[in-house]
Amino acid sequence: MIRMILKDLMIHFSIDEDLPEYLLNQTFNKVFLDGKLTKEGNTYEIAVTTRQDVTHHLFIKPGEEFPVIVLSELPSGLLNGMKFPQNESVGIPINKL
Repeated sequence: MIRMILKDLMIHFSIDEDLPEYLLNQTFNKVFLDGKLTKEGNTYEIAVTTRQDVTHHLFIKPGEEFPVIVLSELPSGLLNGMKFPQNESVGIPINKL
């Protein structure tokens, strides 16, 4: 799996928002480079579907308690992902919330 940091992904999609430094240097799957960017209000969403019919979503929500959320939707309908808080710590798995 090829990885890149969030700061590079934001540059690629011309997203100019302030996020905590630790998040800007957080690594994510490079598959998001092929995604489609949408923006609703203050929330950016990058979504991409892989060859395995898994849809990955990366949400960037500046100023929110969890400014970065990664969510993967499996073909079975199950969801998997992580929420990243404002302050550096371990991400919180979606199923733990």
